[in-house]
Amino acid sequence: MRAKKFGQNLLPLLACVPLFSWPLQCSTQMVRVLPASSAPPGKCGPQQFLDIGSGECKPCAPNQMTSPDGLRCVCAARTDQRPSPPPPPVDCRGCTLWESLFLDASFLACNNTCNETACQLLANLVTLEVSSLNNRAYDLYTKTKSPDLPKLWYSSTETSFPGVSFRKNSRIRLQVTKYDVRGNFLGWEAVSGRTLQLCPDSQNVLEAAFVFGTSYSQSCSLEASYLLHRDPEPTFYELFLQYEDDKGNVRWWPVPVENPAISRSAPGIQNSWGFRRFFLVDGLSGKKQNLTDPPETVTLATELLLSVYLPTGSPGNHPPLLLTVKYAKQGSPGIVQASFSVAYIQDPGTAQRDTDIAFGVLGSLAVLYALLKVSSWARRSRFQNINLMIVVKFFAYLAGSLANVFFLITVGIGIYWLIVFKGQQFSAVEVTLPPAGGPIETRFIVYVLCALVLKILDLAHVLITQLTASVFFIDWEKPKEQGTQRTHKGGDRRAASSVSAWRTFLIANEWNELQTHRKVSPSLQLFATLLLLEVVGLKNLASRDLNVNLQPGSEAHLAPWSPILRFGIAASVWLAVGIVQVVISVGLYERFVEDKIQQFTDLCSLSNVSVFILMHRCYGFYIHGRSVHGHADVGMDTMHSYLQREEENLCPLRGLEANSDIQTFEVLLTDRTRALYDRINLPLVEAPRRTQIRSGVWDQRLRSYHALNHFLASFLEHRYTDMDYMVKDKFLLERILDVEFQEPGDVSVLYNDQSALFGRALFYNHELTLLFFEALVFCAVDLGAHDFVLAITVTFVVQKLVQILREALGKRNLAEKTLVENQFLI
Repeated sequence: MRAKKFGQNLLPLLACVPLFSWPLQCSTQMVRVLPASSAPPGKCGPQQFLDIGSGECKPCAPNQMTSPDGLRCVCAARTDQRPSPPPPPVDCRGCTLWESLFLDASFLACNNTCNETACQLLANLVTLEVSSLNNRAYDLYTKTKSPDLPKLWYSSTETSFPGVSFRKNSRIRLQVTKYDVRGNFLGWEAVSGRTLQLCPDSQNVLEAAFVFGTSYSQSCSLEASYLLHRDPEPTFYELFLQYEDDKGNVRWWPVPVENPAISRSAPGIQNSWGFRRFFLVDGLSGKKQNLTDPPETVTLATELLLSVYLPTGSPGNHPPLLLTVKYAKQGSPGIVQASFSVAYIQDPGTAQRDTDIAFGVLGSLAVLYALLKVSSWARRSRFQNINLMIVVKFFAYLAGSLANVFFLITVGIGIYWLIVFKGQQFSAVEVTLPPAGGPIETRFIVYVLCALVLKILDLAHVLITQLTASVFFIDWEKPKEQGTQRTHKGGDRRAASSVSAWRTFLIANEWNELQTHRKVSPSLQLFATLLLLEVVGLKNLASRDLNVNLQPGSEAHLAPWSPILRFGIAASVWLAVGIVQVVISVGLYERFVEDKIQQFTDLCSLSNVSVFILMHRCYGFYIHGRSVHGHADVGMDTMHSYLQREEENLCPLRGLEANSDIQTFEVLLTDRTRALYDRINLPLVEAPRRTQIRSGVWDQRLRSYHALNHFLASFLEHRYTDMDYMVKDKFLLERILDVEFQEPGDVSVLYNDQSALFGRALFYNHELTLLFFEALVFCAVDLGAHDFVLAITVTFVVQKLVQILREALGKRNLAEKTLVENQFLI
């Protein structure tokens, strides 16, 4: 009965006036007073409307007039119009107070009278139903036959997509038509920062949302009372894109609105782009008893997402722009969450396919490389059949190869997007970054983590290989005189050598220091990388906008970071700093200042001590340190004379062979030579290494040491006809692939090595592995924390841990294999 009584009282007003505000008096004709901004710029004549599709002004039919927004024609009011009968009583259970007051009356006024405002009110009532179209408001809307009834959604065939393009920092010019809750047209308004954004912030930040190419996201927590104070009554918007066509004419294109809560399968909207109308805050629907009471609930647009599909000139099956609005009901008073975002979306095209092809090709090469490496290792270890150790080695080499593949591809992807996206400085913007949190970004992060895990396995393989290598220092010094010395038991006596052990201790200490020597300075690497990223500001290139300003102002909006760009920048800077360090170290510092590797070789010659290293069972390196002067246990004046003679070329060259100065070699032993080496070395390896050693064990170790020293010296002097060796050069392809093509025979081979490849037993020749490992640690930490300072700190800690581990275990291995006690390795 309440609805019937209200309909009887209000229906004459609906038929006579365009506004629902009472008490009002009817006049004999309808008068439309429009705000100054009620029509778009370049508005048409009084009896014309602007056709959005063609951009032309078209005349209205007889008995019609231009609508308030200037985009269509509506019927003109007639003086002889009589009100329709009042609506019958209806069951409005479940309706809001606002619907019970206005729904039926607006339906009758729109359907039976020439009242465009009533039709707008009916459309507003349908728009307020944000969760479903299965309601009375939509049912009455579909039954309305008035030509003045505004459409709720845009048809997919209503207008074509505009061929519009944008350049860097172009503004997305948006216009809205505004209606109040009673259906009154409030005019046109240019969208600014605060028009559609509920979160307060500075004007510069809010305006950045509409700078083309800038991915924008703003969220906040607000009091419901603040929103009700901002919008006491709902304001309804229809969004338009303002642009210029090829002839320079200003055009408008309607931006569709999508409400995910309302399924596209709902009746009447299957072939639509989306809705026309939306609102931000609705407190009226939450009022239960009286319109003057505060609402119990507030319906608000908690998430607004403006999606821009690129290229905007031909975006494919999507409209160039789409506004997605998610509504939620919140209790009042209370805290509500609100957000506004702008995302740029593009069909990934062949990007993932190209990545898969790259992984397929490079992954196949990685498998072939691992097979080549394990085949070479098996030949160098003299394994004839496949065993478990060969399988383990294959997977170890494969892990290192695949780690490099993953790392190089991810770096390539980062650099590619950096160039393609940020390079659109002077052309139309047609490429955007992969969407945040999308499948492309997710797969990219997975690739980085895979690279890190595989590189950890690769580094572990390198460390294990180095820490299990067999190292022996061959002392060439001949005793000058023989004496006698009591044994530990005091009974037996043996010959006492006059040869000093300090030369061997010196070489052992120098080797121990070289174990973690690198071509780059880790501390300088960290400092330079942090300097370039944080101080110079290269990190700002990783933002999701087209700006390339390295030092943005304090008031400037900072777009969200892109993980792909951030990884590309960080990894590129890390590798660039590392490469520069390697070039300077190898090309300048080692050539003109100090070359520790060459200095170690020279020190071996001065000390009359050679170094024999076996990395694999039958493969290793030899540093020839035999003095050309015969003795090294001499005084300062004698040593000075030795150096003087070498400077004046009065003595032979230092090389292993006559008339050769090559002192470093790759060693490939026969199986028989290695077996004898192991038999002699067995007491050195298996004897206990305690502080207090029984005299018998010590004597046995000492005898083994002298026996092994004698055996290797005799072997290098060609004293064993059945275990001889030859010196030769490797073929170019053998050096490139690091393999030996020739089948192992009965003679060991020493390959001339002028590149100091014995650095493979040190960190020195594994710089690329260490550089990639540290880059992945640095980038992985930054991807998780978005903090380069923290990433540098963690990388520094990891560097130190690896270095300490290598030094400690390397020192232990050296003491076990060379009879140089731990306390002598300083």
